[in-house]
Amino acid sequence: MNQFSLSGIDRIALMETFVRIVDAGSLSAAAAQLGTSQPTVSRRLQALERALGLKLLQRTTHVMTLTDDGQRCYTHAKALLDNWQGIEQDLRGATEEPRGVLRVLAPHAFGQEQLITPLLAYLRRFPAMTVQWMLNDRRPDFIAEGIDCAIQVGSVTDPSVVAIQLAEVPRIVVAAPSLLAGRAPPATAAELHALPWLALSTFYLNEVALSRQADGKMHRFAIQPRLITDSLYAIRNGALAGFGAALVSTWIVLEDIRQDRLLHLAPDWQGLPLPVYLVYPQASFYPARLLRFLDMMRLAMAQLHGTRRPGAGRAGKF
Repeated sequence: MNQFSLSGIDRIALMETFVRIVDAGSLSAAAAQLGTSQPTVSRRLQALERALGLKLLQRTTHVMTLTDDGQRCYTHAKALLDNWQGIEQDLRGATEEPRGVLRVLAPHAFGQEQLITPLLAYLRRFPAMTVQWMLNDRRPDFIAEGIDCAIQVGSVTDPSVVAIQLAEVPRIVVAAPSLLAGRAPPATAAELHALPWLALSTFYLNEVALSRQADGKMHRFAIQPRLITDSLYAIRNGALAGFGAALVSTWIVLEDIRQDRLLHLAPDWQGLPLPVYLVYPQASFYPARLLRFLDMMRLAMAQLHGTRRPGAGRAGKF
């Protein structure tokens, strides 16, 4: 038996555990991502080090660093895993039935409301799949957190990821009738200046920018918001309570407008639409569970109530 024999233990699994430890930054984080215990991850690391006859990691109470041998092993292991996964994908074919767990990060409001329909359609179509649906408006660290993909509303600035635009979300200005105290609703952008305002800090804070739908003319003006929040639900509730006007995603206020709880102000003017992207880390191959999720989201997203195809403009579906 040579030095690389692992007595029946899957060598590729050990390499995968080692890569996950390095990417996650700790044994406990790797164990959480792999769905196992920290002692199990530690035993796998020790088994790999014994098989190779090398020390791969230096660990203290608070710090974990790669040795020179560990760095070389990590580079080779990443390439090995990419090649192995590519072989699996090629042999199983693009029609492979997705199975396993897909970890998705989605915006809190959008993921709780609009995206539930295509998510459930994905789960119905692929019964062997489990989706971990995490709702948060932050940008993910894909590798450290073990996240497969994210739905992101707003611009994507990270050059290291793949970003596929799925749709765009129109935005309009709304306010409660009580805010106007019997006055006629503003019909032009200039009339909005004097109103109290609420700010959605994720997308605007001290300035509102509107575009006239007829010709694309821009109009900007400064605001001093009474309420600043990063929650779309909170800004809607503040508007309903009459505390100020707000620039919000159309989908969240459509029913409020129909029921006259909110008024659509300056209807010829809108905020610039927010792009919706599916974002995932670059890799040499992608598993079927991610590819099928991307396919379904592409088809479903622009059909959702309150979204439209990218660049659809006025012809888009509100």
